Amino acid sequence: MAVFPTRVLLATDGSSDSALAAQAAVELCEMTGSELHVVHVGEYLPTFYAFTEEEPAELRINAQKLLDEEVEKIRAIGGRITQTHLRLGRPAEQTVDLGEEIGVGVIIVGSRGLGALRRAVLGSVSESIVRHAHCPVFVVRADEGMGGAA
Repeated sequence: MAVFPTRVLLATDGSSDSALAAQAAVELCEMTGSELHVVHVGEYLPTFYAFTEEEPAELRINAQKLLDEEVEKIRAIGGRITQTHLRLGRPAEQTVDLGEEIGVGVIIVGSRGLGALRRAVLGSVSESIVRHAHCPVFVVRADEGMGGAA
């Protein structure tokens, strides 16, 4: 068994904690020679309007745009990305499932994402990933003095 993971999955949502997680993922991959995979999950919440075809298509377009922006930022800080993954659905569930599918050794995620109301009602995505992942999860938290996400 290898001491270091050969495949790292970074879950990103565009938040400030997610940016810190990206930096940690890039550094870990550089130090260990691991592959970096990046996932963004466009959160699809079924609603009354979910019966139209336009909503999922628009969600996919917006999610892909965010993923592309995050990939550009990661490459700008020196990250070498092996593969990007776009998923739609529940972020924690999709991230954990993808991690199992591609056989990652560690999942890296920011501690706080963009959805404060959702977190208050349904719980944290990072907490759910920690509870359900098949592998270690590295949760990156902003230093309070750095003006991290609230």
